[in-house]
Amino acid sequence: MKALADQLSPILSDYLAANHQVEIAQFEFQATRKEFEGDLTLVVFSLLRHIKANPVALGEAIGEHLVATLPWVTAFNVVKGFLNLSIADAFYAEQLNHIAAVSNYGHQPISQERGTRLVEYSSPNTNKPLHLGHIRNNLLGYAVANILEASGQKVVKTQIINDRGIHICKSMVAWQKFGEGETPESTGLKGDKLVGNYYVRFDQEYKKEIEGLMAEGQSEDEAKANAPLFKAAQSMLRDWEAGKEEVVALWKKMNAWVYAGFDVTYANLGVNFDSYYYESDTYLLGKTLVEEGLEKEVLYRKEDGSVWIDLTDEGLDEKLLLRADGTAVYMTQDLGTALQRFRDNPSMSGMVYTVGNEQDYHFKVLFLILKKLGYSWADSLYHLSYGMVDLPHGKMKSREGTVVDADDLMVEMSATAGKIAEELGKLEGMSQDDKTALYHTIGLGALKYFILKVDPKKRILFDPESSVDFAGNTGPFIQYTYARIQSILRKAGDSATLAQPASMEAREKEIIKHLLEYPGVVQQAAKQYSPALIANYSYDLVKLFNSFYQNISILGEEDQTKVAFRIQLAGEVAKVLQRSMGLLGIQLPDRM
Repeated sequence: MKALADQLSPILSDYLAANHQVEIAQFEFQATRKEFEGDLTLVVFSLLRHIKANPVALGEAIGEHLVATLPWVTAFNVVKGFLNLSIADAFYAEQLNHIAAVSNYGHQPISQERGTRLVEYSSPNTNKPLHLGHIRNNLLGYAVANILEASGQKVVKTQIINDRGIHICKSMVAWQKFGEGETPESTGLKGDKLVGNYYVRFDQEYKKEIEGLMAEGQSEDEAKANAPLFKAAQSMLRDWEAGKEEVVALWKKMNAWVYAGFDVTYANLGVNFDSYYYESDTYLLGKTLVEEGLEKEVLYRKEDGSVWIDLTDEGLDEKLLLRADGTAVYMTQDLGTALQRFRDNPSMSGMVYTVGNEQDYHFKVLFLILKKLGYSWADSLYHLSYGMVDLPHGKMKSREGTVVDADDLMVEMSATAGKIAEELGKLEGMSQDDKTALYHTIGLGALKYFILKVDPKKRILFDPESSVDFAGNTGPFIQYTYARIQSILRKAGDSATLAQPASMEAREKEIIKHLLEYPGVVQQAAKQYSPALIANYSYDLVKLFNSFYQNISILGEEDQTKVAFRIQLAGEVAKVLQRSMGLLGIQLPDRM
């Protein structure tokens, strides 16, 4: 509808300027209601704020002009203040040919004039493996980066690796105390899982120490602060920041284990990055910015030596930027990372931080501090805030080891897909290797689609079983429809394209109308940072195609011109599905 409206709008503008001396660029269109004849409706009532006229008479005049001017507007009727326009079948056929002729239809070439947009996602801590929450983060960030690029922007996919801090030291202390020298090689565990186990072990032993100190008469707060393990972690953090050789060596060794594990997970998930930043580097630049803020009197130092910013005038509160002992906080490194990224990408036109909504306040403060320090590009920073992923059995907690591990979840999704596919019994003749690859494709498609079809701001209750459903608004349903189209195209073989039938079915026109919306949906999804718009557009396209397929014969049609046209129509649906699902990182198999 939007594509049709875009073609009509300049003609309407010229007509109204010439006949009513008004400048109107935007018009209100809607799909014609089923009880009236027509394809597209102009809401004439909305023009009456500019033009004093009877709405029916104005609609009649506009309709007569469009029929006389445009050969593809074949008829019109006016119902009160609504002008219903009938569009020629030939117009839709020409539009389908146009879609077929455009390379990478719906996706714009990259414009250097728009600058470079950075998209940050993943940004894990090196004390634990990636979990279900990280999966939503990665899938969202990766999809948004793809959508921005498809909208014509140059994109850099980036992450900040949180490789320093008290949480990292907790894993290191626990490994030193309880590890007995074990490694990923000696245990057969991925490095990130091994290190994550020691993060959990730290918490378990720390709780025991707290209980013991409380039994001796200390308050809970005193026990938490005085527990030997916690003190050891604090001491290790100070030693690390001082560059103590053996501490830095242990830190490098354990981080290397984690990075190797992360790489496997990212490859299995199908995401990648163009640049990496490390908190261990950027926190130093952040400290420099803190000194700069003190000099500018944007920040202030308290009597204990800690550095703060007072944002109460902006409706926020006071924020710590440097502890009394001189160690950095998250905000310190985020300030440094932002500045370093701008230095590395001087053409940066903006940046998207893909981070959960529990950090909403953090990013308000970060952007405000950068603005107060005088960095004008702070206005182009955006926090893509997303809701948490809930599970039927409750909230995930890394310290307690109750998270849903990302690797385990992907294995479970593949297994679930395999079980359902086997029950449907549609894979006869496939080798076991091909089946395994297909199950992985279906399982990951189900996972990605289930997460990305939801507006980023909303919480998700993730149910693996219902996500792998071959019917309804799911990834496998879209994958199955694509595979069905590929089967039709294989049976059709080489067929003539650019066919133009004498008449067209209503369902065929609806599909073409929807295909025409795709470029606008990509632009809107980029503007709103919402992969959900792409996901639900694809689902609507699949529903339209399946309705067409179930009610209209393609290969069994006697009129060969119609056969060729319908094959072409099916082929273009498949191409757009491949592009739209590709933006979401979802693969579409040729057979299911």
